[in-house]
Amino acid sequence: MLLTFTALFWAGNAIVARAARELIPPVALAFWRWTIALAIILPFAWRHLRRDAPVIRGNWRMLLVLGALGIGAFNTLLYSGLQQTTALNAMLLQSGQPALILFLGAIFMGDSTTVCQIVGAAIALAGVLWIIARGNLGILGTLNINEGDLIIGLAVCLWAVYAVMLRRRPAIHPLSLFAVTLIVGIIGISPFYGMELNSERYVVLQEESLLAIGYVSIFPSVLAYLFFNRGVELIGSAGTGMYMNIMPIMGAGLAIVFLGEHLRGFHAIGMALIVGGVLLAGRGSKPLAGAVVSSKTDNIERRNESE
Repeated sequence: MLLTFTALFWAGNAIVARAARELIPPVALAFWRWTIALAIILPFAWRHLRRDAPVIRGNWRMLLVLGALGIGAFNTLLYSGLQQTTALNAMLLQSGQPALILFLGAIFMGDSTTVCQIVGAAIALAGVLWIIARGNLGILGTLNINEGDLIIGLAVCLWAVYAVMLRRRPAIHPLSLFAVTLIVGIIGISPFYGMELNSERYVVLQEESLLAIGYVSIFPSVLAYLFFNRGVELIGSAGTGMYMNIMPIMGAGLAIVFLGEHLRGFHAIGMALIVGGVLLAGRGSKPLAGAVVSSKTDNIERRNESE
């Protein structure tokens, strides 16, 4: 149940951002999302931050990278891309993250991979390219690709780098890690938020925009984080990772129902390739999805083991 709500909240992030694009500029949405989330979790994280302060100071470079990529860059680019492409495209493109993380882990971390994993990841990435090309691979060599799809593709790549780099995080409490990366991300977003304000792009203050900011600040940020961590504790990293593969499909359904977006042939083919590739890769000796989740949440399990 907790993981179902986690998938729903994360899927809803793209849906709400797309729906509110005329009311809330993308950088403003990212800035206020993380600022409010930080205000919510800081009272609970404070004692851990004080205890972990020496380790945080000794590992500030890695925490700077993690905060810049995972908090600062990913959602800002995601929200920017959703100004120009559909939530359906965004959700399906994000479903290619496990395959990309597998490739980056093998290249930069020396992860051992099986033939099954490599083939599955290649099939999943082919599905991503099929969606970006909207069923016409010939346009990949032209300038006719939707700019929003390219921005979200970049966001997916940066998140994959973040997930791989997360293995080198310092041994601090999960709330300390969350709080520090939030602070770094907010600082990184601030200059771009200032530029957005300087270009006279402001939040339209009305009920819908406030509800949108409230949703992304609480549900896909704080609650999903807590539910996800508890899910790992209950069924383990591998099981959680495989289960979270429902998120893109759930998000696609929400986009069709609430935004009136249409599932086209290239979406169906791309989705089939991505889901099939991820499932095939998951049959390897080290389940792909489990590796993805471990890259995000091993800090929880290591913390429990040390205690």
